[in-house]
Amino acid sequence: MSNTPLVSIIIIFLNGESFLAEAIDSVFAQTYTNWELLLVDDGSTDKSTTIAQGYAQQYPDKVRYLDHEGHQNLGMSAARNLGIRHIKGSFIGFLDADDIWLPQKLEQQLDIFSRHPEAALVYGRAQIWYSWSEQAEDQPKDFFYELGVSPNCLIKPPALLKQLLKNKYQTPIPSNVLIRREIFDEVGQFENSFRSMYEDQVFFSKVMLYLPVYVADAWWIKYRQHSQSCSAQSDQYSYYTTRLPFLTWVEQYLKTQPVQDTELFQLVERELWQCRHPRAAQFLNLLHHYSERLQHLVKLF
Repeated sequence: MSNTPLVSIIIIFLNGESFLAEAIDSVFAQTYTNWELLLVDDGSTDKSTTIAQGYAQQYPDKVRYLDHEGHQNLGMSAARNLGIRHIKGSFIGFLDADDIWLPQKLEQQLDIFSRHPEAALVYGRAQIWYSWSEQAEDQPKDFFYELGVSPNCLIKPPALLKQLLKNKYQTPIPSNVLIRREIFDEVGQFENSFRSMYEDQVFFSKVMLYLPVYVADAWWIKYRQHSQSCSAQSDQYSYYTTRLPFLTWVEQYLKTQPVQDTELFQLVERELWQCRHPRAAQFLNLLHHYSERLQHLVKLF
């Protein structure tokens, strides 16, 4: 690997005027400087179009502005794929328009790739970021999910796919990964049928079914929490209903693949049952929670 490979960074946005400039500035603040930035407009109607075009005009050697024909809104997967079709780099990084990178993200992830050339992608910890609001009640809310695996090593497939399906630990999110370009030739791009929620997990499922992934015990991004984000608009009940299309896709995809992992198929079926019976699933999960608490109390005495 070249000591200074070109990294292609893709920021997709739709009406992101509130946070877009801050996301872009966190790219310019990177300690690793051999990058190009593609700003992909998914049909914005606010000032974010002007903001993105302004950066492209000011930094034409580093930044490009893209949008769909007719300035259409085609969804997150189609926007990411538009960016992928125009990249020049050997590695691809995604940054959602409401998140920010810490300055050493690219430098440290590329160092990992140089030591582990077999890795398809690298990801680490993401700070669940409430304190950006500067409101007193949000200051103590920031936290990190557990990684769920022993970090700082390659995880062989399909262990991380099983972990993603269980949805209990930190999994890859677009802002947190760096990916080898050729991976998109191996597993395909994002699925255009997923316009918003779970579009990233669909893609990562394809990667983690077959390819090794490096999980680092490092903090590289701030994952902003706010009322307009996809995750913020999902309550406990709708969690099951919005997750159903993703799991249905996984089930159908696995049937087309030469996969003989009984545990994986059983896990998909279990998660699908919960999504198809959300009220029963909520009751059973609550019962399991109290059962674990009761066992803990019994051990204390």
